[in-house]
Amino acid sequence: MEKTAVQKLARVLRVLVVITFVCNLIALFLVPGMAAFYVGGGGTGLLENNSAFQFMRFFVTIWHPVIWMLGATGEGQDWVVLSLFLLSCGVCTAVILWQGKRVLDTILKGEPFTLRNAQNLKRASVCCFLISTAALLRLAWGLAYYQSIGPLLTYNALFVPIFFMAGLLCLVMSALFRQAAELKEDQDLTI
Repeated sequence: MEKTAVQKLARVLRVLVVITFVCNLIALFLVPGMAAFYVGGGGTGLLENNSAFQFMRFFVTIWHPVIWMLGATGEGQDWVVLSLFLLSCGVCTAVILWQGKRVLDTILKGEPFTLRNAQNLKRASVCCFLISTAALLRLAWGLAYYQSIGPLLTYNALFVPIFFMAGLLCLVMSALFRQAAELKEDQDLTI
C-alpha cells in the first residue's frame, strides 16, 4: 500500500520530533549548571583564556547537591528559581513532544482518529497549562524579587499567554479527535 502525502509528512515530522526529544533530554541534564553559570555572570567565561578550567568547573557543578542547598537562600536564589523553572518547562516539553510522537505514530499507521490520540492531546494540553502556570509564577517572583517591571519585558511574560492558548488549542483538538473517534466507531458498528 502506497503512503499518502500526509503519512510521508508525518514520517518526517516524527524524525524531527524524536531528534528534538533527545536534545531536550540532554538539555535537561545540563540545566542547573547552565543556570548557575549564566546567573553567576559566566556568560563569557568560556571565551576567556582559562576556558578549559571554566568548562570543567561548569560540568562538575551541574548537579552538586551542596550547591543546590546553598543556592536556596540569599544571593543564589535567582539561579535556583531559574533552574526549577527551566526544569519544569523542560519536563513538560518532553511530555508534549512524546505525545506528539504518539499522535504521529497513529497517523503513520493510518488510524489517526482514535481515543488514544484524544488522550495524548489532553496530556499535552495539561503540560501547556503547567508551563503557563510556571511562567506566571516566575513572573510574579521576578516582580517581587527585582521590585521593578523589568520581568514583564522577558520571555516569561510571553510564555503565559502563548502556552495558555496552546493548551486551549490542544483541548479543542482533543475534543475533535474524541468526537471523530466516536463517529468512526459508530460507523464501523453500522457496517
